[in-house]
Amino acid sequence: MPTPQCGAPATDRPTVAAVLRRFLPEARFPASPHTLQVLRRLSRCLTGLLGWALWLCERCTRSHWRPLGCGDRHCPQCTARAREAWIEKQRAALLPVRYYHWVFTLPAGLRPLALQNQKAVYTLLFNTASETLLQFGEERFGARLGITALLHTWGQNLMEHPHLHCLVTGGGLASASGPVPTWVGPKQARYLFPVQAVAALFKGKFLAGLEALRAEGKLEFHGRLKPWQDVATWKRTIGAVRGAKWVVFGKGSVAGAESVLEYLGRYTHRVAISNGRLLRMDARTVTFRYKDYRQNGALKDMTLPGVEFVRRLALHVLPSGFTKIRHYGILGNNRRAKLVPLAREALAKSRWRLELAPVPTPAPVKGVDNTGCPDCGSEDLICVGRLDAGGNFTGLRPGALRERLRAASPPKICDSS
Repeated sequence: MPTPQCGAPATDRPTVAAVLRRFLPEARFPASPHTLQVLRRLSRCLTGLLGWALWLCERCTRSHWRPLGCGDRHCPQCTARAREAWIEKQRAALLPVRYYHWVFTLPAGLRPLALQNQKAVYTLLFNTASETLLQFGEERFGARLGITALLHTWGQNLMEHPHLHCLVTGGGLASASGPVPTWVGPKQARYLFPVQAVAALFKGKFLAGLEALRAEGKLEFHGRLKPWQDVATWKRTIGAVRGAKWVVFGKGSVAGAESVLEYLGRYTHRVAISNGRLLRMDARTVTFRYKDYRQNGALKDMTLPGVEFVRRLALHVLPSGFTKIRHYGILGNNRRAKLVPLAREALAKSRWRLELAPVPTPAPVKGVDNTGCPDCGSEDLICVGRLDAGGNFTGLRPGALRERLRAASPPKICDSS
């Protein structure tokens, strides 16, 4: 039996997991039990603290241990396979039309409220952005659009910056097309709707929804937001936000199946910071790379105290069970099975149809569970068993393999950084 080894290659750069192991014990900022649980889980990813998997190479018949990942959706090391599986599922609903990319950003004045009321405020962001786009589709085209919306809560510096990426079909199914489905879309390809008009409607819907949440007692005000409980203070705050400019981008059209899937892949399952952006870590600080959009996206380095880095990372842990990718209109989960085939039928002879080249099946994602055999390099590996954190084997095959496992040396905990 070969010497147990880590599944992650050695590197001089730190990982998010290593930073958390170093600085999370020193953190004293307020955080919910759920947030702390997520951060602790991320810190144990690929260390052996969560258990091990035993892999058997079918080519050379050798076996080796690899540490288990945490599988958390906030983890930069565990999202690649989930992303690819999700994108593959979306292929079934991909339509041969242009798609338009919209971004709805929560104003800075409301971000502290969002942090204290994540589920309520982020849900309102989803609802009002989608309702705005669907309303424009009905009013401008008399059609029901298809929308995929993705929530991001961070900026490049890891501070709170909640915004919604929406990929919108170029038109939709006509609302009153009769027995024969009809597709109706924009007259030109450059843009879908006037940006300022969309921003104004979105602002009105969001603030109305926020007032309703407060009236129903569904908003909490703690710490520095306690004064917001006062009616006069609340009105002044909302008045200031109402008078501010709300940032909404219509980022142009995306044509072709490969481009659409690339867009989806670029934004889905993204986390606050990837391991690739981390540069250095010492006893007190963490340095990472970021884009400065005030200087045309220039790449710069930022150094933060380690505890501050962890605090900022904690801002982006979503509530348990919160859905960060949602579909609306003809792509809604409860309607797509019926409406997507109708949309394809309507597009078959429509002038809005784009001839899309077949999209090749992507190569398997390289990750800790399917990197090559360390002895012969083969990717023909099968997982034959797992050793949980308590030292118990599960899922083993009987016979000689079980005897080999009994004779194997137990794996050691390792640091994947």
